[in-house]
Amino acid sequence: MFDVQEELKKLPNKPGVYIMHDDKDTIMYVGKAVNLHNRVRSYFRKIVGRGPQIDKMVSQIDRFEYIVTDSELEALVLENNLIKEHRPKYNTLLKDDKTYPYIKVTLGEDYPRIVFSRTIHKDKSKYFGPYTSAAAVKDTIDLLNKLFVLRNCNRQLPRDIGKERPCLNYHIGQCSGPCTGNVTKEEYKEQLVQALDFLNGNYAPIQKKLKQQMETAAEELRFEEAAGYRDLLESVKSVSQKQKITDTGGEDRDIIALCCDDRDCVVQVFFVRGGQLIGREHYYMTHLSDTNPSSILTEFVKQFYAGTPFVPRELMLMCEIDEVELIEKWLSDKRGSRMHILVPKIGQREKLIELAAQNAKLVLEKDRERIKREEGRTIGAVKEIAKLIELPEITRMEAYDISNISGFANVGSMVVFEKGKPKKSDYRKFKMKTVAGPDDYACMREVLTRRFLRSMSEGDETDESSGFDSFHRLPDLILMDGGKGQVGIALSVLDELGLSIPVCGMVKDDNHRTRGLYYEGKEVPIDRNSEGFKLITRIQDEAHRFAIEFHRSLRSKAQVKSVLDDIPGIGPERRRALMRHFASIEDIKNASAEELSALPEIPMNIAKQIADFFANKNGKSIENDVN
Repeated sequence: MFDVQEELKKLPNKPGVYIMHDDKDTIMYVGKAVNLHNRVRSYFRKIVGRGPQIDKMVSQIDRFEYIVTDSELEALVLENNLIKEHRPKYNTLLKDDKTYPYIKVTLGEDYPRIVFSRTIHKDKSKYFGPYTSAAAVKDTIDLLNKLFVLRNCNRQLPRDIGKERPCLNYHIGQCSGPCTGNVTKEEYKEQLVQALDFLNGNYAPIQKKLKQQMETAAEELRFEEAAGYRDLLESVKSVSQKQKITDTGGEDRDIIALCCDDRDCVVQVFFVRGGQLIGREHYYMTHLSDTNPSSILTEFVKQFYAGTPFVPRELMLMCEIDEVELIEKWLSDKRGSRMHILVPKIGQREKLIELAAQNAKLVLEKDRERIKREEGRTIGAVKEIAKLIELPEITRMEAYDISNISGFANVGSMVVFEKGKPKKSDYRKFKMKTVAGPDDYACMREVLTRRFLRSMSEGDETDESSGFDSFHRLPDLILMDGGKGQVGIALSVLDELGLSIPVCGMVKDDNHRTRGLYYEGKEVPIDRNSEGFKLITRIQDEAHRFAIEFHRSLRSKAQVKSVLDDIPGIGPERRRALMRHFASIEDIKNASAEELSALPEIPMNIAKQIADFFANKNGKSIENDVN
């Protein structure tokens, strides 16, 4: 038994990290402290004005643990790592956890390459970035390889020199071919130095060189070559022009501002490298226990730079942050050289902060409208349905459908919608085990019985395509693709199993369009223009689609398997070749041995076996063979 008061007495007067758990042992909050004894005890005192979120969190604390560190800086790093790992409910969280692309130059290799990377490792490579567009990074790498004829293969050089023929890039002049042994390390290094110069933003020498080569080629009447240099020159100009938005400082810096309302907060980051704005990105902050911009910005800086391998020389922020000296020291250690955190008040830098803040505001306003529309289509639609049939609340809805052709390959589908959105990981398929022939009611009874028996079972075994966890989550509402009959089947299954779950039928008109809901023995009309009606239609269509696709796949497999796989010598490759060449199984049956052997994959002896196989069928139809 954890005694909070007794454990509080044991807290050391040292820096460290504390972790709050609830009664389910879930981590609710992670924090750091200069003095664990004073900081953790403060949560359990009656303090006025610390906010309802903190009070709510404290009321749920069942136990706490702590980790002592040698310094506050170590505690800061550990706090960030734990927040990223556990994403506690009461920590202000950085919602977007993307990894951004970098350009990596593998300087640790004898013949270095320029490659795409999303991670930075402590190796001998040099990294440029981060960039916000993966496509732009790949285009830049292609351009560099063409400009400086660098290799992009994975060969181990110099070990593999001369072992294999050079690749196509060498033959078309886009690689100098170090694998041939005709290029020394020194010559290759000269090419690489130019590429590094380019990546550092020095475009002028490259432009001058390309222009000279273009003019020389043109004078010597080598017009195709001149056109190639012209195209490369245009590419270099394009790359340089895309990065001409500058802050005149020439430094690597990130410019950070935010905009918040009563529920959401957007942080906007401008990435400036070498004085050039290379991109921007926005992030959402959630679980806001404190709406003070300074506190939110503090949490963003700590979590964002704990997760990114690159730390710029400067951070320009819209407002002061807490623990600025400590964070500055931490980021300087991480960078390997001194970095600075600034809050510009005048001049061009302050204007860049204003620009970032305006962008954050635009994103917040745009997303507010989008979220409002999305909530209307999903959560709002679910509330409409709940109100229509007088249910207090609906979160999870399940719908079922049966698909077959004259009783062949009876299958059932279960689709799941949570908060008005499809949860495809919980979709399930059923192949009938007890029903033969076209009996939709019997099929539906089997599907529902199997589904809800699984909800009552123990263990974690799986049924075809079925997951244990999904079956153990009961719906708040079952939607049946039909009226009184289908609803009656579902209610009888639930009654037999001792379950009480609302069941609603989707009643159709003469044109097979949903006109209302059948619930508790009566038809409930529904407005066709309402979001609730549109959601029901989407659920119904999704149940149909999922069932039909499953039935189609089984039917296709059964047709191919029963006819072709029974022929000796026909494996998957030859079966695919036959199906690609002939329009149908009937065409294969009617083909002669000579026609069959015209396929490269089918030798004459196998062609004769196929022809003999179908000849011995004595006129039996393909359809009968399938069934």
